[in-house]
Amino acid sequence: MKQVEQIQSEIEALSQEDFRRLREWFAQKDWEIWDKQIEADSTNGKLDFLLEEAMTAKSQGKLGNL
Repeated sequence: MKQVEQIQSEIEALSQEDFRRLREWFAQKDWEIWDKQIEADSTNGKLDFLLEEAMTAKSQGKLGNL
């Protein structure tokens, strides 16, 4: 855990501009991980139930225009 504490300390010492840049970088990395997980889940069929639900709702006339 010492490594995390050291990183936290270094982050707290950043200028506002560097902190903003780090925050943007961190958010981007987080979205990249999320995108890869969604892609993997889709490829592995883990999201097929969503398509099935949508197709059922469509066939029942329950889908509206957004």
